[in-house]
Amino acid sequence: MKNQLRQQVRLFFTAVMFYTRLPCPAWVGHSADYLPRATVYLPVIGWIVGGWTALVYTVCALVLGVDTAVVLSMIAGVWLTGAFHEDGWADVCDGFGGGWTKLRILAIMKDSRVGAYGAIGLVLMLMLKFFSLRTLAGSQLVPALLVGHSLSRTTALTLIYSHAYVRENEDSKAKPVAKGLHFGELCVALGLGLLPLAGLVVWQGQAGLLLVLIPLLGLKLYLGWYFTKWIGGYTGDCLGATQQLAEVVTYLFFNAQLTMNN
Repeated sequence: MKNQLRQQVRLFFTAVMFYTRLPCPAWVGHSADYLPRATVYLPVIGWIVGGWTALVYTVCALVLGVDTAVVLSMIAGVWLTGAFHEDGWADVCDGFGGGWTKLRILAIMKDSRVGAYGAIGLVLMLMLKFFSLRTLAGSQLVPALLVGHSLSRTTALTLIYSHAYVRENEDSKAKPVAKGLHFGELCVALGLGLLPLAGLVVWQGQAGLLLVLIPLLGLKLYLGWYFTKWIGGYTGDCLGATQQLAEVVTYLFFNAQLTMNN
């Protein structure tokens, strides 16, 4: 039992090490063998990032105003993750925007340079995040951050379970992650990912918030179909793009709820 607990702690810190810039205990070390199983804790990384951005927003809003606080919370999230997912989104914009064959799309996405499609896509994504969060300033912004970061990473994680990884080169940064999840691990990850949403539903007494799962499911199904159509599966960049899109979809859903309630 003690060994199992220690192993789970190591898996958690492995996820923290891979997906964030947070320091980890020296005894954890880096192991590609642990990374596939550590993916189950990706929703918990969403808790951490969501909680951090919510904290930065709350503190900054007290002294700097809402607009600046929203921008600083976005910066805090980018800093904490090292723009890990934003980079994937930009690469997907470049790859699928400029490539017309599988090999060309994969080659463009592997290029470290950001092209016109990637730059425009990244700017538009950040603008959409800012304005959607700005609209939620008040009682719903902090819950939206907590739920958005958790559900978006859970949505990306489901692609690992349901679709095939397409890169064959061993130097890919997502290669260890791409080995897939067992059904039991998927269920655990889904439970962790849905926990903030469930807590919010209970706290606010609004069962309608569960409807956010419908557009997220639709997004996942569409992206899975789209990626498979063009490249036969997903890459690490596709996972990052999925996370970014799912995060924005969650914020937009909260915006729609707020508009309808008013």
